[in-house]
Amino acid sequence: MNSELFFSFIMSLLICMALIPPLRLLAARFHIMDQPGERKVHQYPVPRIGGIAFAIGAFASILWWGPKNSITLSVLLGGLILLGFGVWDDRVNLNYRIKLLGQIMAAFAVIIVGGIRFESIPFMLDAELPLWIGVPLTVIFLVGVSNAVNLTDGLDGLAGGLSFLSLCGIAYLAYLSNDATVLLLTIPFLGGLLGFLRYNTYPARIFMGDSGSQLLGFIMGVLAILLTDSSRGPFSPALALLLLGLPFLDTLGVFGQRLAEGRSPFVGDRAHIHHKLLAVGLSHYEAVTVIYAIQAGMVGLAYLFRWQSDTLIVPLYLILAGAVLALFIAAGHGLIPNRALQGARIHSDRWLSEILSDPWLRVLPIRFLAAVVPLFLIATVFLPAQVPQDIGYISTVLFAIVLIGISFVPRLAPYFVRGGLYMGSTFLLYVSDASWLRAAPPFPMTYHMLFGAMAVMVLLCMRFDSHSRFQTTPLDYLMVFLAVIFPFLPGVSTNVSALGFFAAKLIVLFFSFELLLHAFSDRVKQLGLVSLWVLFGLGIRRWL
Repeated sequence: MNSELFFSFIMSLLICMALIPPLRLLAARFHIMDQPGERKVHQYPVPRIGGIAFAIGAFASILWWGPKNSITLSVLLGGLILLGFGVWDDRVNLNYRIKLLGQIMAAFAVIIVGGIRFESIPFMLDAELPLWIGVPLTVIFLVGVSNAVNLTDGLDGLAGGLSFLSLCGIAYLAYLSNDATVLLLTIPFLGGLLGFLRYNTYPARIFMGDSGSQLLGFIMGVLAILLTDSSRGPFSPALALLLLGLPFLDTLGVFGQRLAEGRSPFVGDRAHIHHKLLAVGLSHYEAVTVIYAIQAGMVGLAYLFRWQSDTLIVPLYLILAGAVLALFIAAGHGLIPNRALQGARIHSDRWLSEILSDPWLRVLPIRFLAAVVPLFLIATVFLPAQVPQDIGYISTVLFAIVLIGISFVPRLAPYFVRGGLYMGSTFLLYVSDASWLRAAPPFPMTYHMLFGAMAVMVLLCMRFDSHSRFQTTPLDYLMVFLAVIFPFLPGVSTNVSALGFFAAKLIVLFFSFELLLHAFSDRVKQLGLVSLWVLFGLGIRRWL
């Protein structure tokens, strides 16, 4: 199971990242662009192709690695319907009635083909809902969550990051309940989203568009129903409210404020939570970070109360909803001051400027990475006791692709080098990790200390680099946080815990590559030789 999860994640991630560059070139030609406007925070047209990229990556991975049953078929069918309507909407701005038709068609696809619907409701888990109640309730829920995620897509990386956190919570609870179907349907979307978010965090180079935001809401709604189905697992349907988190509360708060002010709840404005955080003085970066923290807290509550009764979960959610609604109305009436926030920012900027004046923070970390990372990769090629056949074949093919790209397409050499480093290091770490940990006692400790030192240098580079070679984003901190905390969660087996450490080390290596490629852009070929060595070594080790 662990290998299936790993490869389904990687396959979706790679397909998404490979599709984004060509789709960006096609976006202007086919008029799939998000234009600036009164309620938008961007100033220039941005391609709306992210949803297409991560949807294709996730669907392809599910087809290859996912369970072959009616549930999978219905999820793919409903997702394709919503994706098609979303792409159409991104091109021509559909009337809301046509968009609603697409959402209802997708909902009925999973209900009819997969039999996915609410079969119970909170406080009545023992009583099965009749079809005439369960089906309309499921349709309303799926349409509602599809639009809720769409409405939160107002800042760079916001809807994707919120969805990533919700899907992480769903995947972990599915793992705890041994629900392989939900797990293998969730992991590919996590991989695709991660590939998309690298291009979507502030300042975004692409948007997911309605095709992506509606699809994510729909998929999360379907997975939440499957996860909390009382006939399939131990969780209550009320838990879905906490798992979906802030998008629902944001929509509730917006509608509540509009009604309190005597306006139509369906007329768009700048009343969403991200608009309010910007209005009280937070920067784009800070607003997204705060919203990520709130969403992570709600997903954490879903985990903490996973075994609790509805008499505790539902009142807790109502209290949260009431608090959010009160904050919305207070902000709408100008009752939240912003002077303290602005003063704190001025003080923080002065303190940061003093720290940045120290030269060793700018020079030592990047020189350390330039020396240690290539040597580590070169030496580790000799370590694996055995390289699996499929990794050996793939590495050989990638070696040929990177070599041809560097030799004959020098203008695109950084992209080939980056791909070779990412793929080669992933495979190398995957086949060598066990060998490091089984070595004589001094080596495992040295191995962990080396990655710890690399992580510290990466953080110093990203935070104190005066040339802004590589800007951190809320996504970067989110990834580090998840990779560090995941192995220590209760109920995580040794194998899965090792997978969490593996992810943390990969993140350190990936950030190192980005820093080196930016800092030594005039030495791309030297870094290319490192990637070629790793891929060639893995290919040769397959036969030794």
